[in-house]
Amino acid sequence: MWTRRRRRSARRSGPPPPSPRTSSSRSWTRKLAAEARSRWEASSSAAIALVAFVLPLCLDTFAVSAALGVAGLPARDRLRVSLLLTAFELGMPVAGLFLGNLAGGLVGGAADLVAVGLLAVLGVWMLWPKQDDDEERLEALGRTTGLAAVGLGLSISLDELAIGASLGLLRLPVLPALLLIGAQALLASQLGLRVGSRLGGRGRERTEKAAGVILLALAAGLLLLHLR
Repeated sequence: MWTRRRRRSARRSGPPPPSPRTSSSRSWTRKLAAEARSRWEASSSAAIALVAFVLPLCLDTFAVSAALGVAGLPARDRLRVSLLLTAFELGMPVAGLFLGNLAGGLVGGAADLVAVGLLAVLGVWMLWPKQDDDEERLEALGRTTGLAAVGLGLSISLDELAIGASLGLLRLPVLPALLLIGAQALLASQLGLRVGSRLGGRGRERTEKAAGVILLALAAGLLLLHLR
């Protein structure tokens, strides 16, 4: 009898239930941890997406700059064209980024699909066999001034405008995108100018095709994510 009473009293005198303040503190801590984890996952996904977009942009800038490296331009014209080219290779993706942001606000939920279509078209365009006339256009850029030079620079850098617009449509972080675009424009253009004469036309063509393959892979990956 005494043993049973002792067991009952031991059961009754167990650990006290947690107070409401302790429970709310634990739930608040779990909520903070979940928010931090979701922010980390979102920032990691954005960083990976930015690098994936900047890679074909870098390859395209390198290919165009390599064409300038083999173009038969005098030293004075070559310096002028290299500065103009770097400005366009930097400015066009930035302009596309802001245009894409604006268009994304207009089309709403369809922005992802518009970006997928734009990337797919651009990837096919880069893979499509066409005459390599970058050297001729760069030589013409060295001889022209004013609006004619602006028109030639725009025609050379339309690929960069489209990639920047895709970045904007997907609403990726603007400041990191601007920093990466600026870094790739400076590094890829200077590298292309230095090794262009050794790369040759076939090497530039392969570089452009690699950029096209990456763009098509990006389009396919974004489409799969959208359909999930």
